[in-house]
Amino acid sequence: MFNHILVAMDQSTSSHQAFDTALDLAQALNAQLTLVHALDRADPDSPRQPYISVDSYSMELDVLLRKDYDYRWVEFVKHYDSLLKQYQEVAEAIGVQASYVQHNGRPGLAICTIAKDSRVDLIVVGSHSRQGLREMLLGSVSNYVVHHAPCPVMVIHPKDQRRSRSLGECSNLITAAMS
Repeated sequence: MFNHILVAMDQSTSSHQAFDTALDLAQALNAQLTLVHALDRADPDSPRQPYISVDSYSMELDVLLRKDYDYRWVEFVKHYDSLLKQYQEVAEAIGVQASYVQHNGRPGLAICTIAKDSRVDLIVVGSHSRQGLREMLLGSVSNYVVHHAPCPVMVIHPKDQRRSRSLGECSNLITAAMS
């Protein structure tokens, strides 16, 4: 049975849909929910590290750029911390026990590591549906998780690419899969 569900979070539409699905499942199954976000410096939304030069004329500018980057990184971390707290409060408001974790590093590896360490029974992750060069350059977190997770993985595709299922249909599919 699914007693502990991990949901991977970012700001994408598919991530919000993954949260909704995981929340519905956690409520229906009386499961614990863990929200995970990876603080990845390669994330297109994260602040860009400044280019630091080595000549003595620009040392003062380099210090200012580094301070600005550090400030923007702290704000980036705070933003996701606030977002995760909001999702946690939504879950707890409907009676689902929820916690969250922010992990430094690549998202796929972070999700699988936390799932293993926390003995998660199911991972719910959204798909950005990247293909071709975008997938090769940006990677596919959901693909990594499917191939490296220590437990079953449910991949949520953007709604415009799939037929929306009711919670009853999902429960029937889960029951059938567990039989």
